[in-house]
Amino acid sequence: MEQISTLFVGTFTTLLAIVNPLEALPIFLKLMEGKDDREHLQVARHSCFYATLLLFFFLVFGTAMLKIFDVPLSMVRIVGGIVLMRIGFSLFLPSSSNEVIPVGGGQAGQAKNVAFVPLAMPIMAGPGAMATIIGMSSLVRHPLVNFRSMAAICGAIAATMFVVYLILAYARRILRRIGTQGVDAATRIVGFFVSTMGMGLIFHGLLEVMQQYGMVHKP
Repeated sequence: MEQISTLFVGTFTTLLAIVNPLEALPIFLKLMEGKDDREHLQVARHSCFYATLLLFFFLVFGTAMLKIFDVPLSMVRIVGGIVLMRIGFSLFLPSSSNEVIPVGGGQAGQAKNVAFVPLAMPIMAGPGAMATIIGMSSLVRHPLVNFRSMAAICGAIAATMFVVYLILAYARRILRRIGTQGVDAATRIVGFFVSTMGMGLIFHGLLEVMQQYGMVHKP
């Protein structure tokens, strides 16, 4: 039970840090500029729903693809860790969230389309989130047998998207309270956390490779 709780907390915190809804706030508000509260909530709900489906899809079929092509889990951890470290370091750089993103005429139908692109993908379910899902699922040796472990990852995905929805739903209030400087500070802190998680995956992946080739003894 302790291992399942650790897997849930690790997946939830890492995925939330990767998605980083605070950094997406200015983009979301720019896309929703001139829209009423009803459409604001509708786009937030749809984008989180699409992102959840994408992550579930990648969790199921990403793991299956690893089995089909016989990719070692140690390699998955190393590559996933490198991706997370790169994203983490990039978060230390000045944010480009305040750039103007064209919505396309401001029509209602076009505004609703942004729920999938760019909000759900790639802002929420981007390469970093996919690497996180694969990295965490690689910790589960036998997905079909360890049903609780996979359920913990699924629960972490759902919990993450629920938190993201709440933040987007109250985006205007949050941005008014913390301001752009607060978003920038939080983003840099998140970047440090993501980098450490990526380094952890790389370390465990390298350790497993050395154990496989007899360079170090298994405990």
